[in-house]
Amino acid sequence: MLEVDKETFEAEVLQAEGYVLVDYFGDGCVPCQALMPHVHAYAEKYDGKMKFTSLNTTKARRLAIGQKILGLPVIAIYKDGAKVEELIKEAATPEAVEAMIQKYI
Repeated sequence: MLEVDKETFEAEVLQAEGYVLVDYFGDGCVPCQALMPHVHAYAEKYDGKMKFTSLNTTKARRLAIGQKILGLPVIAIYKDGAKVEELIKEAATPEAVEAMIQKYI
């Protein structure tokens, strides 16, 4: 799981080839903290099939707003730099995240 920030997001996500999952989380976001261990487990389980990254939106607010991330948690999948799907807030359950990953690997 690669933690990206406003300096590395463009190179690691928007300029990456293939599929990249981004776990958008924030400081003090309880649902984000609950979801994170599951996403890290999927990063290990599907290693090599998809790139897994996370972004702390507390430290990158403008970037998050630019990606239309308005609530948390958000799990988004990008392909060749374009967002293709995302799960937002209550929809971002561990089961839904894994099902979304499986659609793109």
